[in-house]
Amino acid sequence: MEKQKDKNTGCGICPCSDPCPLRKAVGMIGGRWKTGIICTLYVDGRQRFSELSKKTKGITGAMLSSSLKELIDDGIVVREQYPEIPPRVEYSLTDRGRSLFPILNELSKWALNIKDETETEG
Repeated sequence: MEKQKDKNTGCGICPCSDPCPLRKAVGMIGGRWKTGIICTLYVDGRQRFSELSKKTKGITGAMLSSSLKELIDDGIVVREQYPEIPPRVEYSLTDRGRSLFPILNELSKWALNIKDETETEG
């Protein structure tokens, strides 16, 4: 079977090209906690670690730290440390991170639609 090409991106439609841009994107935001962290930072703005921990119910400190490090490494979140005593560190979204929110919002709508469809079929 011949690959079809998307006219806008040039990306092959399943099986995806190698390297797969979708796999890269999902790898950057995938996992149980990253989307919640992104949404919290988008909606509530700049947050301290303790605030993020409270708003991301169920996450451990180690997992929050790890997720934030990965989001920082991928250019989605920025960590800002202030020269104060006691030290203050805050996290916020970069432009790249803010640009994700509309996509995550659409994905959320899609998921709600899927849920509604499965409830009416069952």
